[in-house]
This record gives sequence, structure tokens and C-alpha cells, in this order.
Amino acid sequence: MAQVTFKEKPVTLIGNELTPGSKAPDFTVLANDLSEVNLSDYKGKVRLISVVPSIDTGVCDQQTRKFNEEAANLGNIEILTISADLPFAQKRWCAAAGIDNVQVLSDHRDLDFGKKFGVAIEELRLLSRSIFVIDSSDTVVYAEYVSEVTNHPNYEAAIEAAKSAN
Repeated sequence: MAQVTFKEKPVTLIGNELTPGSKAPDFTVLANDLSEVNLSDYKGKVRLISVVPSIDTGVCDQQTRKFNEEAANLGNIEILTISADLPFAQKRWCAAAGIDNVQVLSDHRDLDFGKKFGVAIEELRLLSRSIFVIDSSDTVVYAEYVSEVTNHPNYEAAIEAAKSAN
């Protein structure tokens, strides 16, 4: 399992770590209108999943904005940002930030995504910062579990992995 810290203190991640070559498990999260969204809704497409602890914090804000900007250069790649924030808070934040190229989704209800992707932080009921790229056949081709939750992920590596996936 990935070793992760939050503000330099170790935290416990619930679930199993996914590595390149793993089959991406289907999951259910909520859109900002409370409708259910599943990984399988994007079947046949390359998906870049950007995971943030809370959209209202500085690094999470920057990460989401970065992928929103990059989306224009990524063509037919679906970019999903997932956090455990309430869908209502996500909707307000997206409207204020002008986020319209990525889909921001909530794992607040039951942490289904977080548990299946091994990123649910037991002590905080937040998601650990991470990036996953899933190809069109639902195989994980890139996985980064950021070792310190308050640090940025490797944006360039994730973007290159998404561009190379099919």
C-alpha cells in the first residue's frame, strides 16, 4: 500500500493500491446535481482522474485549474476531478472558478471511489491526492499516489500518460 502523509503525519489509506496494468474498478460518485456517475459511463474513452482532498484548498484549486486548462489540448480525453466535498460546494466553487472543461464529482456519499482506488484517508474522511489514467479498455496505465497530500502531483507525467493511452 502507498505510504502517504498529511502535513508530515502518516495517514491510513483504505482500499488497495492500483498500479499500471490493474483493471480499473467501476465506482459510483455524484455529479453536482446529485445524479450518479460511474466510471463505466465513460467506457471506451481515455480518462484522467485527478483526485483532490478538498476543492476549497490552495493546491487542490491549482490542480483542478491546471487540468481544466490542459483539457483543451487533450482532445477526446475525459478529465474527472474527484473529491469528498459536498456536491453543492463543488458546484459553487466551479461556478466561481470558471471550471467548465473537467467534470468535478463528489465521493462524499459513501467513498466508493476512494475505497476502490485506495485513496480514502481513514483518519480524515478525505481523499488522498492522486492521479490515475485509465485507457479505453479500463486498464490503469498511470497511477500516482502523492506521498505528501499537501504537495502537487506530477502534472507533466500524467498528461503524457493520458496522451499516450488509447
